Amino acid sequence: MIDLINQIIDEQVKPKLSAHNGDIEVISYEDGVLKVRFKGQCEGCPSAKFTLEEVVSSVIKENVPQVKSVECIDGISEDAYLLAKKILGINR
Repeated sequence: MIDLINQIIDEQVKPKLSAHNGDIEVISYEDGVLKVRFKGQCEGCPSAKFTLEEVVSSVIKENVPQVKSVECIDGISEDAYLLAKKILGINR
């Protein structure tokens, strides 16, 4: 399962992150929960939670239905996430 997840990440997620000098690594997969860590410019970015939801999680779940949730290790605070959404003009 990890090999398939890494393949999807390499082919569909990493190119999007690398456009912003970011990267991602798989930490673990167990019982339908995938844990990842952002690296590079994505690490600690206020938009990381949005990226996790809208890019990483959606792509992984679409291609690997066994994955029920995707969690980020070393995420950002809820306040920083809401500020990033406001800056980006996202109202959902």
